[in-house]
Amino acid sequence: MRAVFAKPVGLVAFVLVISVLTGAQAGKSDVYRTVKVSRVDYDISALPVSVQLPAERGDLIMRTDTGALVPCQVEREGDKLLVTWMVRKVRGGESANYRIQWADKSPKPDPRGVRLRKCDEAVDVTINGRLVTKYVFAGAPKPYCYPVIGPTGKPVTRSYPMREVEGEKTDHPHQRSFWFTFGDVNGIDFWSESAKAGKIVHRAFEALEGGPVYARIRARNDWIAPDGTKVCEDTRDLRIYRTTDGRLMDFEVTIHATDGPVKFGDTKEGMMGFRVATSMDVDGGQGHVENSRGDRDGDTWGKQAEWCDYCGPVNGKTVGIAVMDHPSSFRHPTYWHVRTYGLCAANPFGLNAFTKGKIKDGSYTIPAGGEITFRYRILIHEGAPGDAGVAEAYAGYASPPAVTLE
Repeated sequence: MRAVFAKPVGLVAFVLVISVLTGAQAGKSDVYRTVKVSRVDYDISALPVSVQLPAERGDLIMRTDTGALVPCQVEREGDKLLVTWMVRKVRGGESANYRIQWADKSPKPDPRGVRLRKCDEAVDVTINGRLVTKYVFAGAPKPYCYPVIGPTGKPVTRSYPMREVEGEKTDHPHQRSFWFTFGDVNGIDFWSESAKAGKIVHRAFEALEGGPVYARIRARNDWIAPDGTKVCEDTRDLRIYRTTDGRLMDFEVTIHATDGPVKFGDTKEGMMGFRVATSMDVDGGQGHVENSRGDRDGDTWGKQAEWCDYCGPVNGKTVGIAVMDHPSSFRHPTYWHVRTYGLCAANPFGLNAFTKGKIKDGSYTIPAGGEITFRYRILIHEGAPGDAGVAEAYAGYASPPAVTLE
């Protein structure tokens, strides 16, 4: 039996080879063994990988080739199982081996996993019992994540306007920690939070799932004009992974043109954004911005890049937020609306603004009934981008494992 999952995109991938013993060969339990990670051309610190299996049973156990248990998480996809785990600490040129076997009984729950708790206005996300973020879905003009707790245990995004903290800047109150929105959708400003601005209104959760490897928040939202009419909808999917080094999140959002054509205008005001902690700012702080093309600080504004990293001190320790644009995202590599006062936002539409008129119009219209998808990975790390392996982490994201079942 052969199947291929997650074809590599652009960069050199590594291969997972899984040999399958049938029930007749293996006896009581089917064992998927010789799960081999090979030909890695970049170092791996923590990379989520998945394999699709027949949904014969629901309980699986994964081990390394030395017998150590590996946390894995299973999602049902029709008549298949999607098994996800983290590949950790593999150097370029080295291999890692795993075994997967059907369990005779359900494994004991792992209390150290990623858990969700839904409250009236937010969903708390904890890893190993400690809060890492809250997905706030009510009480504001748009959903956002706050606080965002970094690997040192301290917040890496600004608290204002959710609360005022001594020494923090109080400009741009619409820049709420970590968010997704845009400044010109059918001529309506969803970026600011003025009386004339539109709002993104939470409708429902389509998934709220925790587990030993990741938690998943999938939500449906309506984009509402100031006069109350609906402009469009979005489906956003946030996955927060359990890692030992840093924080790792995948954010995917699809805009649906449910109520007629949807035009994203050419403006710098957008789109997938962070407002970093004030101590990380380049202006008045000790921070720096760096992108995948080698641009730094103010030179990163309006440039295309595969990733952009905002790095600086928080409570005496250097941390950074790297935002990575997936090759399948619209107009990859995206342009970046990055400001030295603390803003970092991916924006593929503001081409005229970013190129100072060299490109006349970056607007784009989704036809009625159509959709457009954006995908990002966020790595919150300790240390400078080079020390934290941001480039290697992007390589793993852009060129995921090819998975072969033999």
